[in-house]
Amino acid sequence: MNNGERRKNIIVRLNASNSPISASALANEYSVTRQIIVADIALLRASGYPIRAEHKGYVLDKENTEGIVKRIVVQHGKQELQEELYSVVDNGGKVLDVKVEHSVYGQISGELNLNSRYDVDNFIRQINETKANPLSLLTEGLHIHTLVVKDERAFEAIVEKLAAMGILIEYA
Repeated sequence: MNNGERRKNIIVRLNASNSPISASALANEYSVTRQIIVADIALLRASGYPIRAEHKGYVLDKENTEGIVKRIVVQHGKQELQEELYSVVDNGGKVLDVKVEHSVYGQISGELNLNSRYDVDNFIRQINETKANPLSLLTEGLHIHTLVVKDERAFEAIVEKLAAMGILIEYA
């Protein structure tokens, strides 16, 4: 099996799975090293496949295809974080990630995958328990979120709420 065939098989395998698949498991299955699988995943992502890494392995994000992908640029402090995320999930959105443009390191991103108040509350609890700062604090609160929304109406409701909060900079 050549590299291209292996990558096609990885997509088929991830698409058929209902749970994350580790790089080690894929490496064993295709008789290659874990590093080769990590490189394959990077190349597949660069080709546009919505593959995300979770703590138990890789997942092909099928939810991304069940809505409209949008981006928002917002700026706020740590104290507005929970309300910002509630504004998205309460109006039918899912927060896929957060990205910042750092002056030295370039773009830095983190997977979030928040689609309910329960998810937001767990995320905030994790930040508080670990005393970690949100990624956005690296850029004075300026950050980008990729969202998935069911329709334009849901996105408009999110934009209206964030604008009313005074934190919305731009959206697309």
